[in-house]
Amino acid sequence: MSDDDIRTAMLEAAATGTTLSFWAGRRPDAAAIISEHGDRTFAQLDAEANQLARAWRARGLVAGDAVAAMISNRAEFATVLAAAQRTGLRFTPINWHLTADEAAYIVDNCEAKAFVADSRFAPVARDAAKHANGATTLFSVAGPIDGFEELDSVLAAESGDALADPVLGSTMLYTSGTTGRPKGVHRDAAAVRAATTQPPERQVALPPSGQVAEKSMHLCTGPLYHAAPLAFSLAAPAAVGVGIVLMDGWSAEETLRLIAEHRITHSHMVPTMFHRLLSLPDEVRQAADTSSLVHVWHGAAPCPVAVKQSIIDWWGPVLLEYYAATEGTGTFVDSNEWQTRPGTVGRVPVEDHIRIMDDDGAQLPPGEAGRIFLRAPKGGGFNYFKDPDKTAGSYQGDYFTLGDIGYLDEDDYLFLTDRSVDLIISGGVNVYPAEVEGELLAHPAVGDAAVIGIPDEDWGESVLAVVELRDGVEGSEQLAAELIEHCRNNLARFKCPRGIEFVGLLPRADNGKLYKRRIRDEYRARAGD
Repeated sequence: MSDDDIRTAMLEAAATGTTLSFWAGRRPDAAAIISEHGDRTFAQLDAEANQLARAWRARGLVAGDAVAAMISNRAEFATVLAAAQRTGLRFTPINWHLTADEAAYIVDNCEAKAFVADSRFAPVARDAAKHANGATTLFSVAGPIDGFEELDSVLAAESGDALADPVLGSTMLYTSGTTGRPKGVHRDAAAVRAATTQPPERQVALPPSGQVAEKSMHLCTGPLYHAAPLAFSLAAPAAVGVGIVLMDGWSAEETLRLIAEHRITHSHMVPTMFHRLLSLPDEVRQAADTSSLVHVWHGAAPCPVAVKQSIIDWWGPVLLEYYAATEGTGTFVDSNEWQTRPGTVGRVPVEDHIRIMDDDGAQLPPGEAGRIFLRAPKGGGFNYFKDPDKTAGSYQGDYFTLGDIGYLDEDDYLFLTDRSVDLIISGGVNVYPAEVEGELLAHPAVGDAAVIGIPDEDWGESVLAVVELRDGVEGSEQLAAELIEHCRNNLARFKCPRGIEFVGLLPRADNGKLYKRRIRDEYRARAGD
């Protein structure tokens, strides 16, 4: 088949959620999933997806129903996703760090009729199922859970042959939620079709030819329940016939080992991972073989300029940055273009795709920071599942916001400053924590940093830096003064921390995002707010 024929066949398969089947026919014995919990070829994964689809249908699930899954990074996660994609089901992955109450809320709120859970999380899954009355079809992965059927037995009872009538499914992920309960990001059928039938190679930056697929391998570094790893490290590589190595828990040393062992060409990472990789001893980094890397996507949080430039100096111009979220996409930028405008997250892809607004809804001129609004995805926007008020609050006409603050330059390149919820107002002046954190991370003693505002009688808010030091470095008043002076040498004084607190470990989610609210609450309580 020519590349054009392959592309046409893939788009036809995408319309029914069966791109995996296409590659199972073309590369049946090639590795689709490699993990410490078991591997799958494309043919094996495709057959399991057909078996699970039949099992759900036999238990009464029909297109339009929902399925929830709480599964670690293992092949069965891919099986469940692929089965939902070809059965017309709405798939919702669940963060396995949640409590039983939090998990039960999502299983119930998404209206799941089926729930698949990893035995590793048996206590939470069992309690969640008890409080989600609609979930009557319960399957367990990698061992038993009371009240659940074991997935291996379920699959063994069904045929792995192709479905005669596949139906395109969808995904509905839940936001982390800055206030109240998390919300499902839902799209109607038209929006799902429009997104699914876009050429999938755009998502992984390589043409969908068999030759390229055979030479490529993707490393999944993050938890698959999160939007970015799910899209960039599972759905997109599988759609273009690229095998995936799953990490079940991240470490810098293991990342370098897997890149070398599997000749990894593509991956998705977050800025915190870059910083931890750069913090490795010089001899470890110098010995690492990263020559196979072609493209490494990154996003989820602003990346300090110094950190990103250091990774480019080490790996070459392989980084591809994006600004996007579960709700929709914004911009992309490769390493070469980024180096012409350090700090940008990309140029506006089409005219008027992004607007910068003030608090009154007025559009701001280039260079002036305000709230970032993106045009809703083609084919229909999103809504927050069963929450019209939150949906309405996120839109202004055809545009929606994620709550981020940034600006466009004269040439329509977007720069992020921070999240609006993280903004510090000190003495009536805006201070963007991400900018200060970037400077702190450039100091050789700093392993991680969070900058927050705490109550101050004179200034309204005072800038406080909470710092995690690198291994072997001791916190002291002298070091605190040195860090403050380091910031003052590079930033205006009003932006610089007035105090430094040293901690053993900053709380971060698996996707690399800081739990800023948790940190703010703790230190504001200490300040007597």
